[in-house]
Amino acid sequence: MPAFKSDFLRTMSERGFIHQTSDDAGLDALFARETVTAYIGFDATARSLHAGSLIQIMMLHWLQQTGHRPIALMGGGTSMIGDPSFKDEARKMLTPQDIEENLAGIRRNFMPYLKFGSGPNDAVMVNNADWLMGINYVNFLRDVGRHFSVNRMLAFDSVKLRLDREQSLSFLEFNYMILQAYDFVELYKRLGCRLQMGGSDQWGNIVNGIDLGHRMENAQLYALTTPLLTTSSGAKMGKSASGAVWLDAEMLSPYEFWQYWRNTEDADVGRFLKLYTTLPLDEVARLGALAGSEINDAKKVLATEITAMLHGRETAEKASETARKTFEEGVTAETLPTVEISRSDLEAGIGILSLFVAAGLAGSNGEARRHVQGGAVRLNDQPVSDDRRVVTFADLGPENVVKLSLGRKKHILVRPV
Repeated sequence: MPAFKSDFLRTMSERGFIHQTSDDAGLDALFARETVTAYIGFDATARSLHAGSLIQIMMLHWLQQTGHRPIALMGGGTSMIGDPSFKDEARKMLTPQDIEENLAGIRRNFMPYLKFGSGPNDAVMVNNADWLMGINYVNFLRDVGRHFSVNRMLAFDSVKLRLDREQSLSFLEFNYMILQAYDFVELYKRLGCRLQMGGSDQWGNIVNGIDLGHRMENAQLYALTTPLLTTSSGAKMGKSASGAVWLDAEMLSPYEFWQYWRNTEDADVGRFLKLYTTLPLDEVARLGALAGSEINDAKKVLATEITAMLHGRETAEKASETARKTFEEGVTAETLPTVEISRSDLEAGIGILSLFVAAGLAGSNGEARRHVQGGAVRLNDQPVSDDRRVVTFADLGPENVVKLSLGRKKHILVRPV
């Protein structure tokens, strides 16, 4: 990796964000001489982004912190199609109402990381539906489509992989890369955007945009991609055993979000501190060098710093304290995740297996039974060895809740309503 002179690229390089750029020297010179506008696109496939998107959000954060202008591009138009890149099958088609509801949720994800406004480096949020939904198809084919070679498009890894597996790639999806390239040109024309950033799986789409910008506007545009991240054991970022690690507090509690990062594998701690926190690199190096039981202290710092950026320092400290009380003191903390069940179910008595499924700690009675047989299940901190155990009102603690535990790290409070 070259020694960059500009603050932004030097930060990106030192913290491990850079996988590839289209022109190291040209991009570095651009950042050194002017305020650069750069964007990342986010399609509205759910009501919230998840932890897998945090690396992209952090890039926009650092872009602004080093004096440049970030654009968060909302894919209101492209979400009507869905990005086929490296997907085994077509995405589920979303209705316009689905997309609008998802966009409303996703917009909130950015507020803790970026300052929006009208200043020279204030962040901008735009929606590609503003220009894509009004396109005249024939004119678009003549003005834009003529610049694309189907031969070249078929050679991109994202397309080739799907075709090599003899899996259908619809004409609808095939158009996605053209629309993404056109987004880059539109953002250049409207906002002077010179750089598109994204994961390395987006390289082909971004390069298409660079080429289209040159052909249509004689513009010099740039690309920067990040490595596709997995944990050291190969797990996909943003996914946990119980599902997606959502950024929206209503979809995943701050405590559960904190726990996800607290459970980081030892080998990933230093790397994640660089990518997902703003701690100085000398402090990152110190924490990353801890070994043995001390690595747990670094994991707590990692979890607290990431949670603080998203949910606020006070909420992060509360999550940390909840974990400490739960694991070190064995008490029921009121800030643990809570699920509600009908009072009538508890009055009649509910089997421990069914209760674990209802609480989301197991996907089926069979899975819950295996946890019981493996000694991983506790009720109000007491081991459960009988998979026919029935939970009733008699099991309610002083806080009028039942505490369910799976292993040492997963705890849920069940409250009758």
